[in-house]
Amino acid sequence: MASIEANAGEVWTVDFGTAAKQRPVLVLAFPQPSDARALVVVVPLTSQLRGLRGEVDIGKPKWLPKHSAVNVQGFASIDQNALQRKLGRLNDHQLGSVKDAVRDLLDL
Repeated sequence: MASIEANAGEVWTVDFGTAAKQRPVLVLAFPQPSDARALVVVVPLTSQLRGLRGEVDIGKPKWLPKHSAVNVQGFASIDQNALQRKLGRLNDHQLGSVKDAVRDLLDL
């Protein structure tokens, strides 16, 4: 299996198995050699926009089929081999908005 390299700000598909389908996720952190665990920290994207706290509207990038938002309440740590296909990357403004929403959510 080829080694996967992802970067913060990239959107990848992940198969969460069982009843879940392949879903797009935003990579927030990719493991470094000095990390205790080789886990990727991700948050899911959703096309079910509610306009509430915890969502960051990213519009409809050309690499997504629908208008979407990042759901910062859906933090997950996954094995890096679960990343299947890179779809695209958020622009700096969008990624900054996601970081602001994470800080707000966690009261940092």
